[in-house]
Amino acid sequence: MKKETNTKKTSENANQPNGIHSSDLSPSRGTIFQGFVTKKFPRRVVIEFERTVFIPKYERFSRKTSRLHARLPAELESKINVGDYIKIQQCRPLSKIIHFIVVEKIRDADVISKKALERAQTEKEIRESKVKSTLSRESKAKSSKEAKK
Repeated sequence: MKKETNTKKTSENANQPNGIHSSDLSPSRGTIFQGFVTKKFPRRVVIEFERTVFIPKYERFSRKTSRLHARLPAELESKINVGDYIKIQQCRPLSKIIHFIVVEKIRDADVISKKALERAQTEKEIRESKVKSTLSRESKAKSSKEAKK
């Protein structure tokens, strides 16, 4: 009995760029994450999300932020911007740092999270306090030099 082999290679996704196949996007493969887009590049995005981690020594939970790089398909490239809340899914390694692909956009960046606002305000306050402290040091140094003369 002879086995039939199909020499003609046909694939639904043969025309897709970067060799990303639908088998990589199957729901049974890997984990799914949701997070905010922090950076956008031509074919990839960086998302950031928070998770809680239990610390056994202190018997407490701690919040940690994680950053993941994900491939941005051509059909979603114009729809996704920095600040959007998106869903990514694990796939085969596409490059050294990219092991995920963007599946869908959940909501726009118009809805800004409270945490992002708080973070921006604290960063602004830190910058202002650094400027004030350097100005006060410079003024003290000048006044001490004048007093010595």
